Amino acid sequence: MSFLDHLEELRKRIIHSLIGVAVAFGVCWWFRDTLFNFVAGPVRKTGAEVISTTLTGGVNLQLKLAVVAAIFLAAPFILGQVWLFISPGLYKRERRYALPFILSSSLLFILGGVFGYFIAFPFTAQFLVDWTKGMGLVPRIDASDYFDLFIMVELGLAIIFEIPALIFVLARIGLVSGPFLLRNTRYAVLIAFVVAAVITPTTDIPNMMMMAVPMVSLYLLGVVVAYLFGKKRTTESGD
Repeated sequence: MSFLDHLEELRKRIIHSLIGVAVAFGVCWWFRDTLFNFVAGPVRKTGAEVISTTLTGGVNLQLKLAVVAAIFLAAPFILGQVWLFISPGLYKRERRYALPFILSSSLLFILGGVFGYFIAFPFTAQFLVDWTKGMGLVPRIDASDYFDLFIMVELGLAIIFEIPALIFVLARIGLVSGPFLLRNTRYAVLIAFVVAAVITPTTDIPNMMMMAVPMVSLYLLGVVVAYLFGKKRTTESGD
């Protein structure tokens, strides 16, 4: 494919993904009140009061939540579009990994969101609320700030959890190997902590570790995956 053909293919896959998200958004919008109560759960457990300071705050919040929920709901379709975009650059024998990639990456994407909701975000919310109370202040949290933070953590962890699936595909097509990844572990750890420092909502070490440790662990899992499933990439006649 030429460069312009790649751009056209990318445009098509983006449009298809947006259509998938739009359809999922219609479903999620129907359950917007349930979504709101679900997402507000972690902060309500801390005893903090969530307030809205603008007239349109409630509508904007439910729109944001429906969009994020739609991304998670449409994740298998979106990742399928990702595969369809990269598959023209693969050999025929490598394209049979489409289903394992879509299934594993979709599962990991959702697991990232689950980890964020039940472990990472509650820890962060409780830490910040306790810090505020320790200063003698009454924690009244602006709903917009809260949900923006929630969305950033959820999507960030969902993407981070894609690391093993990405390494699986790269190892199967021979672009990376277990020994190569193991040799570069120190650089991966450095990158993980840099990324964690960027996406962590606070500057404290415990919250940064909550992001960095999963990244390093998933990378090490990817190293094991590369050792088990990796192989040398060779050319294929007729491709």
